Amino acid sequence: MNSLPNGYKAIVLGATGAIGGAFIKALSDDPACDTVIGLSRRGDPPLDITNEASIAATADALLPFAPFHLIIDATGALQIEGDGPEKRIDDLRADKLMRAFEINAIGPALVMKHFAALLPMSSRCFFAKLSARVGSITDNRKGGWYGYRASKAALNMLMRTAAIEVARKRPEAILVALQPGTVRSKLTRPFVAAEHASDPDKAVAGLLTAMDKLAPQREAVFIDYRGEPIPW
Repeated sequence: MNSLPNGYKAIVLGATGAIGGAFIKALSDDPACDTVIGLSRRGDPPLDITNEASIAATADALLPFAPFHLIIDATGALQIEGDGPEKRIDDLRADKLMRAFEINAIGPALVMKHFAALLPMSSRCFFAKLSARVGSITDNRKGGWYGYRASKAALNMLMRTAAIEVARKRPEAILVALQPGTVRSKLTRPFVAAEHASDPDKAVAGLLTAMDKLAPQREAVFIDYRGEPIPW
């Protein structure tokens, strides 16, 4: 991250996932990065993004070490309680839809609520969240995957809204929704053969390079790992 100051500090939520782990590795290898903190449900302390008290307590514990110039939320779920995404409207279940929104939209929104205070007030910084191309309302031409699409679309709206507010106090902050592509991981394994998925390290390298080129603006950005914009 050449655009961040030397000695910058970073946080990665969802650090035990394939993409989260790749972010941890890439940032640990960056000579300019002084500290990278990985957070997960299995971490110490454990972080549960479906529990606001857990989110708030973790943010409070990190406040003495702020500011963090890079916060990446790599959490999310495609399968809900072992069930894959709905292919037809007849497959919809209220409890599964609510759970998808809880994990993919509500939890990340609460992370933004509590973790935005860890960003610097007057220097370039990022709050990045893994999203998905299927969350693009404009780009939806195939249908299906109701809960995952809708929860990611809700996430995107929450990020766009938060970016306007964050910019009032932190004009150099960039909120960015990231599409990593189809990456080899536990999340994609049931749906995509390994040979048709990309390496997490390669996807993360592309995302970091793309983020590095972004200019501060008073609205969120939605890009893929090649730096190409995605319509909301």
